[in-house]
Amino acid sequence: MDIVESATGQQVKDELAEKCQKLFQEFLEEFQNTDGEVKYLHDAEELIRPERNTLVVSFVDIEQYNQQLATTIQEEFYRVYSYLCRAVRNFARDHGNIPPNKEFYLAIQELPTRHKIRELTASRIGALLRISGQVVRTHPVHPELVSGTFLCLDCQTVVKDVEQQFKFTQPSICRNPVCANRRRFMLDTNKSRFVDFQKVRIQETQAELPHGSIPRSVEIIVRAEAVESAQAGDKCDFTGSLIVVPDVSQLSTPGVRAETGARVGGADGYEAEGVRGLRALGVRELSYKLVFLACHVAPTNPRFGGKELRDEEQTAESIKNQMSVKEWEKVFEMSQDKNLYHNLCTSLFPTVHGNDEVKRGILLMLFGGVPKTTMEGTSLRGDINICVVGDPSTAKSQFLKHVEEFSPRAVYTSGKASSAAGLTAAVVKDEESHEFVIEAGALMLADNGVCCIDEFDKMDTRDQVAIHEAMEQQTISITKAGVKATLNARTSILAAANPVGGRYDRSKSLKQNVNLTAPIMSRFDLFFVLVDECNEVTDYAIARRIVDLHSRIEESIDRVYSLDDIRRYLLFARQFKPKISKESEDFIVEQYKRLRQRDGSGVTKSAWRITVRQLESMIRLSEAMARMHCCDEVQPKHVKEAFRLLNKSIIRVETPDVNLDQEEQEEEEEAMQEGINGHADIPNGVNGLVNGINGHTEEITKDTAAKPTMRLSFMEYRRISNLIVLHLRKAEEEDDESSLKKSELINWYLAEMESEIDSEEELIKKKQIIEKVIHRLVHYDHILIELTEGGLKGSSDGEKVTEDQFLVVNPNYVLDD
Repeated sequence: MDIVESATGQQVKDELAEKCQKLFQEFLEEFQNTDGEVKYLHDAEELIRPERNTLVVSFVDIEQYNQQLATTIQEEFYRVYSYLCRAVRNFARDHGNIPPNKEFYLAIQELPTRHKIRELTASRIGALLRISGQVVRTHPVHPELVSGTFLCLDCQTVVKDVEQQFKFTQPSICRNPVCANRRRFMLDTNKSRFVDFQKVRIQETQAELPHGSIPRSVEIIVRAEAVESAQAGDKCDFTGSLIVVPDVSQLSTPGVRAETGARVGGADGYEAEGVRGLRALGVRELSYKLVFLACHVAPTNPRFGGKELRDEEQTAESIKNQMSVKEWEKVFEMSQDKNLYHNLCTSLFPTVHGNDEVKRGILLMLFGGVPKTTMEGTSLRGDINICVVGDPSTAKSQFLKHVEEFSPRAVYTSGKASSAAGLTAAVVKDEESHEFVIEAGALMLADNGVCCIDEFDKMDTRDQVAIHEAMEQQTISITKAGVKATLNARTSILAAANPVGGRYDRSKSLKQNVNLTAPIMSRFDLFFVLVDECNEVTDYAIARRIVDLHSRIEESIDRVYSLDDIRRYLLFARQFKPKISKESEDFIVEQYKRLRQRDGSGVTKSAWRITVRQLESMIRLSEAMARMHCCDEVQPKHVKEAFRLLNKSIIRVETPDVNLDQEEQEEEEEAMQEGINGHADIPNGVNGLVNGINGHTEEITKDTAAKPTMRLSFMEYRRISNLIVLHLRKAEEEDDESSLKKSELINWYLAEMESEIDSEEELIKKKQIIEKVIHRLVHYDHILIELTEGGLKGSSDGEKVTEDQFLVVNPNYVLDD
């Protein structure tokens, strides 16, 4: 019976599907757009080209044409899909000469409803769905056998067009009535048809996650033209249907194969042994899994979401065309705003009070500099990296969270909880095909976006090393398990770190305060230090702000621009590629020289070494400033602001070794510039240098090259100044006027220090130090005030500075503990 049936080749007809095919073909041939021409005719003519094989049809059009057809397609998509593809093939053949064995596919877009990954249940199998998620892993593209042509090895008969479905299917029996071969067939690869096939894994996005759940993931199979359209890190919409496939990875586990077949029979056909628990019952054969078979892939909300930061494909014109007239007017209005810089800062972080420098830095990071490629093909990065160091409760994580919510491609990770592989990329073995695939880490997922890393200082050192390459070269190189790959990680890094020991220690340098290596520190363009200081005014303002926020959440936030406006403006402004003008070039070089000289002059005022990277940072920041104002060239005013930010971030934390010879050095430089010989005597009353010191000044100036500058550690300086202040206050209370004289003060101090002084040299040295400290307290720190007989020093013009002034403590000065 079996042989006869297959010989006559009776086919079961699916009437519903055939009716669908007929209706769908009519739809393709008749549906017209608003201009009255057949909408899909042009697309069908495109299909003649050898590389094209998919027709994209909008589901909205099908609904307009025939509601019943749309409903059937939506409910029975998997059943009718092959028939719909046939309709596409017939339609294409009618409108052009197409090779007879070319396969055609249908892709349906603009499905009205979108489902979450969690909503994919067994009831939805076979229906047309649209799901969205973030792509985490992509597999290489393989050819998949669609319909095979087999050769019977017994009688050489050719069996054509054997449909394949998810596994290799041989013909059930040879077509030749005489031959009864059911086993021995050979695939003729030249005459069989293949299609591109790729597996992609997507995961729920952070926003869709219910509380306390682990993100679910689902495998997606894409074919034909949809392959390679989703890259790791993209948020995409997939349209297709759910199908059920046997879980191959479960079947291929060792030791199961024997049980999945029929049980082995013993002698006389009886079973050799009894049933051994569940394992022998073939329960493994019941394990199936859901796979999503996608026919169309599109970026989620392609206008301002998903892929929009892929700059290469867009120009300012194309972005303007995507906007409505109203939106475009808003963008134009923003670009004309005189106060744009400030308004953008306040609109981005309305809930954070103060910290304006940090806001400005982060804003420029979002705009970014211009990436460049040299003639040899080396790329220079355009992304700006920022590190925020600060005491607890200075709104560091607030900034990171704000940026993560605002930026379309932003990833937020915490330092302690991330490993090197999780940050860069991991090589994992696929369960089914047993080949190695690359799974994207945080930096790859944030490609062309921002990667926010909290608790940066708590990361293990070997995990921090993984970021080195990503921060400067913007690539991630992997050589593991036979996979050699260089992946893009063009991302800005926004890191937040706590100082060593919890609080920022003012008396130490930035480097001693932060537990980071020198290479990583030089890779950050901007360092911001947030110190939690007690200050009545700011404390009051911050408290008001926070209480206001808690009591009236909505009303207390006043944004000049909405977040969507800023997103559009950002997207538009990032299309500008500002060039550096001639005067800006000179200005940048000049500023860099200044920074570098100040760094090398031994007076290490800067928090870390100024390197060429800081010069590049200045260029990037100026470009970002120009971009923000939608300018085509970088002007000196942009460089000025960039230099100011860089300066703020470098000098904000001075290494407070007190340099007592600062003034002489400055005078010397001035003298040099005026063309006076460096050995010129410094005139008597310059800047209130007391005559007593003046005797030494000559020697000092002569020997400056040989003699190191006089320095005190900050603690020592504080100790001496506190001693002096206490002594003067005491003298004031006792009305002991003679003690207030400068010479008396110096003598008193030397008497106090008597025990530490052994030789005459030391005495002279101590005298020098105390004189300079007093000088510094008067002229730099303004803790002491010099009085002459007649009143304040320098108040009367012609008055010569008397040799011995009175010193009093500034009445506003509060002594620290």
